[in-house]
Amino acid sequence: MHRSGTSCLTGSLQEAGLYLGDYHTWNPYNLKGNRENQYIVDINDSVLAANGGAWDRPPTGTVRWSEQARLAARELFARYAAQSPFGFKDPRTLLVLDGWRELFPHMQFIGIFRHPVAVAASLHNRSGMPHQQGLELWYEYNRRLLRVHTGRPFPILCFDEAPDDFQEKLYDVLREMGFDATAWQGEFYDEALRSAESGESMEIPWRVRRLHRKLQKLAI
Repeated sequence: MHRSGTSCLTGSLQEAGLYLGDYHTWNPYNLKGNRENQYIVDINDSVLAANGGAWDRPPTGTVRWSEQARLAARELFARYAAQSPFGFKDPRTLLVLDGWRELFPHMQFIGIFRHPVAVAASLHNRSGMPHQQGLELWYEYNRRLLRVHTGRPFPILCFDEAPDDFQEKLYDVLREMGFDATAWQGEFYDEALRSAESGESMEIPWRVRRLHRKLQKLAI
């Protein structure tokens, strides 16, 4: 889900040797950059739009990829074929994931989540999104995260962990995924760049609370 520590996670993976291609290094709401490859984002946006959705309006039902979108993804990955390991981050991917998995079935995943209130508050601060809409959006993204994990488990981190605990667990994940964890210094993580902590008072729908508890139990 957006505003959940995905940029911190991706920047840390990059420190450990993950190649991201062309990626964003700065924006007003993320001073170290969201680490997103705009070509990936454009593909995801095009698939969402073709299915009547957007990043903040997850489509219902089966998401279908056009042949044009498939070709764009293949061409992009071919461009990075000499780079290993190559990876990308875009929360929208959860909404269109079936197409990516069909094209590249051997992809490895790593997930991260954050307290729903913190995410809703951050979305409100960034773009004025109503808190309840932010909570519902958190649910739509993270229920997909849980579904994918149920089908094929992979590491999931909790961004609400204390900094030292988060870094320690991230180190373990990097090592388990085959990265040279000894070369990783953990310098990308910056507590000062966190926004909207989870202590704000907000009514949370029961299904959001239940899903959050499930993710907490799965987190390493």
